[in-house]
Amino acid sequence: MADFNDLIEELERSYREAQDRMSDPAVYNDHREAAAVGRRAKELEGPHRLAQEWRSIREDLEAARGDGDLRELVPELEERLASIEEELKLALVESDPADRKDVIVEIRQGVGGDEAALWASDVYRMLTRYAERRGFTVEQLEVSPNESGGFKEIVFAVKGDGAYSVFKWEAGTHRVQRVPETESQGRIHTSTATVAVMPEAEEVEVELDPNDLKIDVYRSTGPGGQSVNTTDSAVRITHVPTGIVVAMQDEKSQLQNKTKAMRVLRARLYELERERQQAEQAAARRSQIGSGQRAEKVRTYNFPENRLTDHRVHLTVHRLDKILEGELDDFTEALVAEDRRRALETAQA
Repeated sequence: MADFNDLIEELERSYREAQDRMSDPAVYNDHREAAAVGRRAKELEGPHRLAQEWRSIREDLEAARGDGDLRELVPELEERLASIEEELKLALVESDPADRKDVIVEIRQGVGGDEAALWASDVYRMLTRYAERRGFTVEQLEVSPNESGGFKEIVFAVKGDGAYSVFKWEAGTHRVQRVPETESQGRIHTSTATVAVMPEAEEVEVELDPNDLKIDVYRSTGPGGQSVNTTDSAVRITHVPTGIVVAMQDEKSQLQNKTKAMRVLRARLYELERERQQAEQAAARRSQIGSGQRAEKVRTYNFPENRLTDHRVHLTVHRLDKILEGELDDFTEALVAEDRRRALETAQA
């Protein structure tokens, strides 16, 4: 109990400190610092409320133990106290600071030719439906169509509080097993689409030195190679130090394409830095549930059996038709629960 009392006191001290810093003019005038302190204060609100409840229940419990008339309440109060302690432990597991952010999602066709491009478009539809179901908004940034009607690549943003905490679980290789429409023999083919999910970085978080950027403009081209317009509106930005290249041509205006390309470049650089930091933390908990790297097979979608299996949490359901309409909540919840369980184990180790 003494240990838990120390934990509560430490939590209350952190909460008071965050509140004090929010009203500090020096913090308020530094946008980056103010954003970080604001996020920290918001993160501590829930645990602090639980801490107040814990103190109140513990006082009631001590009163009940010392009062013959109230002694029958002791088992119930002990149970509530234990439950609050468990909730607090989970609430204090350090969350990913990027969880509250908007995201940029890139879907690319993997192995399987035209069928993989069609599958990439199905994955895009599934994820955008899921975003809408969760109350997020979707903004398409760039699309490279395939002649068959699918996508070689599509890039889009998902906006809303906590978008990254939901969509980060979609990163990796999505494998499909089905009979392609072009298959006359009725044989099942296996194809893949890869999904990359990156938190959208704010300008203050990723400062880009103009000297590090090589910007090329060129004429937009359509799927068949024909020129879409007569001005050099397409933009290609190369970040020279890392070699990252982002190209945009969907908008009519060069400025709009450049703005979109800079958003995607910032997100990629932000994710690169996050990966570097995580690699330095040998026991990074994310790596235990699956790093979400593009090469990692995260799910298999089997059409003949109407089945979806998530390989990270060994969860299988037989309602693939519903899943493809964006009903992914069960999988997100299972992945979050497993991540928290592992994080709690690590914290207690």
